[in-house]
Amino acid sequence: MEQQLVIFELANEFYGINIAVVESIIKMQAITQLPQTPVYVKGVTNLRGSVLPVIDLRIRFALETKEDTRQTRIIIVTMGSIKVGVVVDGVSEVLRVSDELIEPLPPMVNSVNSVFLKGIVRLENRLIILLELGKGGIR
Repeated sequence: MEQQLVIFELANEFYGINIAVVESIIKMQAITQLPQTPVYVKGVTNLRGSVLPVIDLRIRFALETKEDTRQTRIIIVTMGSIKVGVVVDGVSEVLRVSDELIEPLPPMVNSVNSVFLKGIVRLENRLIILLELGKGGIR
């Protein structure tokens, strides 16, 4: 079988999420900060009349923070029954990959903190970290 993935960049690495959970990809826009939220929750934003929470994946994944650029995007995803915006450094492509190219995580990587990691897509010239955003780890 084949999967269609939205490929995005974060701290010079490539990540992929199944296109089925992606509602839209938008340019960075105003985000209102909320008090008493986890540090990785940037706040909320208004998208076409709906208020959505926005998560900064750099902070959620404990990566070095970086100023937003012209390539910074918010990917609107459906996680269970809620819609969430996730901030990424940039979106590069939509890619079809065969299930045969997806390898499970090495046993050393599997931990409670990696519950949102689904596997690694092995291509000729790069590796793509495959995420499962609906799992509890991203929220």
